[in-house]
Amino acid sequence: MQIFDRFKERFGMASPDKGTGILAMAGKNPWGKPGRKDEGDNAPSSDKPEDGAKPDGPRNPWLPGGGSDSGKRRSASIEDIFKNRGPEGPRRGGSGGGGAGFRMPERPGGGSWLPVVMVGIIGIGILVSSMHLIQPGEKGVVKTLGTYTRTLDSGLQFTAPWPIETIDIEDVEMARVVNIPSSGESAKLILTGDQNLVDLSYIVRWNIADLENFKFRLVEPAETVSEVAEAAMRASVAEKTLDDTFTGSGRADIQLAVRERMQRTLDEYGAGIQVLGVEIEKADPPSDVVEAFRDVSVAEQNADAARNQARGYAQQVLATAEGEAEAFDKVYEQYRLAPQVTRQRLYYEAMEKVLAQNDKTIIEAEGVTPYLPLPEIRRRATASATQPEITVQPNQQGQ
Repeated sequence: MQIFDRFKERFGMASPDKGTGILAMAGKNPWGKPGRKDEGDNAPSSDKPEDGAKPDGPRNPWLPGGGSDSGKRRSASIEDIFKNRGPEGPRRGGSGGGGAGFRMPERPGGGSWLPVVMVGIIGIGILVSSMHLIQPGEKGVVKTLGTYTRTLDSGLQFTAPWPIETIDIEDVEMARVVNIPSSGESAKLILTGDQNLVDLSYIVRWNIADLENFKFRLVEPAETVSEVAEAAMRASVAEKTLDDTFTGSGRADIQLAVRERMQRTLDEYGAGIQVLGVEIEKADPPSDVVEAFRDVSVAEQNADAARNQARGYAQQVLATAEGEAEAFDKVYEQYRLAPQVTRQRLYYEAMEKVLAQNDKTIIEAEGVTPYLPLPEIRRRATASATQPEITVQPNQQGQ
């Protein structure tokens, strides 16, 4: 209510209980001067109020408090605001409030430097878009208004400015790598020639052989290489057994076959890609049957060990038999030269081998004791030879 009362007091509106209303302002000047009710009224001869008298009507809102501007600073009026504006916009003064704004220095002839600056910027842009530094191992294809025109080699090259000619630079010697399966993909199960599944992970290395075909024949070169590699791998593994995919020689054959198949397919596409090599990183059975596969693998390894042991024993027996046969041949040659002597020698050697393992020896001959304890005699002789000799020296008393 206080705010409303101040508003009525400021604009000269009386309260309803005094019998006046908003219409009381109709005969007053809202800018602090006495107003005229109508043409028939006798208006005062002067607009200024008498000394000490309160001005008739509300005060000027553009003047400081009290409605008087004598000796006090006035706020900016609408006329003052628009007075500082011109066709080029508001005039910004300096620190003193009346200085001129920033202006570009003029040329000696009085002209503006703006055209010269614009021409210089355009010239630099044309030079930058026309000059290209191609690094070693890189090449660039130039398109004129979107159409291929030529291929640029490494070095400093020049073309028409953009957008007349554009250039795409690619490294043609860098080896690019495609991993199959890529990160986040599931396992790639491939069917072998013996109707088994194998989980293969491999990488393909390739580079750009023809930049023109590479840029304009293929939409997604990396994806194309991946799909061609997968098709070639499936076709090559289908020609091998499961064991071939696990052995080193079998893997080498598969890798070579995949590389050749990929190169033929990409050349038919005109892809401009050279396959550098294919490398199988992992060859495992499917995860669902990996335990059973390990059991089978262990059994096969044990069988191989048993077969190798049997082969070793057979070779040992055969070598012994061959040695004995060779010795018999030599004895037979001697027997043919002296049969009687050789016969006795063979008899003695055989008896020596047999009697050496017996504790008792029985001899049937005249004048010889039937039983000779030869082993006992031999043991006693051996014991007496190994027993140290003990000598007893007499003491000083002769005892």
